[in-house]
Amino acid sequence: MWILPESEIDRLIFEDAPGGDLTTAAMAIGEQHGRLALRARDAMVLAGVEVAARMMERVGLQARIETRSGARLEPGAPVLSATGSAAALHRVWKSAKNLMESLSGIATATRAMVDAVEAVAPDVRIALTRKTFPGSRVLSQLAAMAGGGIVHRAGLSETILIFAEHRAFLRDEPLHALAARMRRAAPERKIEIEVGSVAEALEAIDAGFDAIQLEKFAPAGMAAVVAHARSRQRPPLIAAAGGITPENAAQCVSTGIGLVVTSWPYAARPRDLATEFQPV
Repeated sequence: MWILPESEIDRLIFEDAPGGDLTTAAMAIGEQHGRLALRARDAMVLAGVEVAARMMERVGLQARIETRSGARLEPGAPVLSATGSAAALHRVWKSAKNLMESLSGIATATRAMVDAVEAVAPDVRIALTRKTFPGSRVLSQLAAMAGGGIVHRAGLSETILIFAEHRAFLRDEPLHALAARMRRAAPERKIEIEVGSVAEALEAIDAGFDAIQLEKFAPAGMAAVVAHARSRQRPPLIAAAGGITPENAAQCVSTGIGLVVTSWPYAARPRDLATEFQPV
């Protein structure tokens, strides 16, 4: 997992209290001490608890992680507790809770897709894209990994993936020439291309690309591409992307594809955490 810098932790805290906590200050309760306990209200796959604990520690609280990210929780399961001043507790608890609820929604949705795929093809992985809300990518991808997914691309600097939008500038350069040129430019990298039709996929396989990403293919089209790929001495990885959910994931992987690429879990609803405050 990535390690978030302190500046990112501070940003998460600052967002909710740029000028401090007006309510707690006006009530003059900030110097009192208390304990906060967070528990699962829903069944969920937990995510973000380590980040939430760092937020609490950053404002001077003593945080205790009761359950780590990636755990499947039943309602009532303990998640995180913290002790310290009322000022610190109220400054950070809501932001930390919202963070865990949102990330646990992503993790739970990812786990549902992972379970659907593993029931049919245990070796096929669920790869989460970089299609997140700007500014939330690292946290969203951390949540996806907590749910059993992997990261498809952390960013543009990581992998070579050619889209139709790139090829629009190439004046119909043949795919075999494009693949060869990419290997000269980045010989230590695998070269991947996204395609929109079976004919284009077969051409990309014959051109020698390392991975072929099928965009919004029907299962019959996926199966045809997989069959052609397996006829090669060194078959490329065939990945399916676009419109895949837990309901149709098993059907997609039954065609023989080797990877599911998705952003579907990012739209999952947050899971609920229950909060309990006690004065100490």
